[in-house]
Amino acid sequence: MDKYDLFITFVITIKLIFIFMSTTHIYLVFKGKSDSNLDKKIVYWKKRTEFIFVLLISLLMIYLFNPYASNLYLIKKDNTKFLLYMFGFLLLITADWQTFIHEATWFKILQNISGRE
Repeated sequence: MDKYDLFITFVITIKLIFIFMSTTHIYLVFKGKSDSNLDKKIVYWKKRTEFIFVLLISLLMIYLFNPYASNLYLIKKDNTKFLLYMFGFLLLITADWQTFIHEATWFKILQNISGRE
């Protein structure tokens, strides 16, 4: 296994840890234990693994799209395609939609037109 495949495996492992932390947090919220010490630890590590995942994917993208090297052939590997695919979903899910919708000028105009405030 070369360094690139080892890096991809590490990124996938971080993503799996993040998914585990997220589902555990959702389960604890569903069970009404969102104020417990366990949930606070889960949320702490969930945020850290999300940050590490974004950092690693950013480094991967810098490596893949470096204009001074020809690394685009690596995108054809299944794991790389999967990670970029998951990164897109992560960015969509964790985007600050509240700010975008409620503070957007176009949304306020749309609300005024529809008669809502």
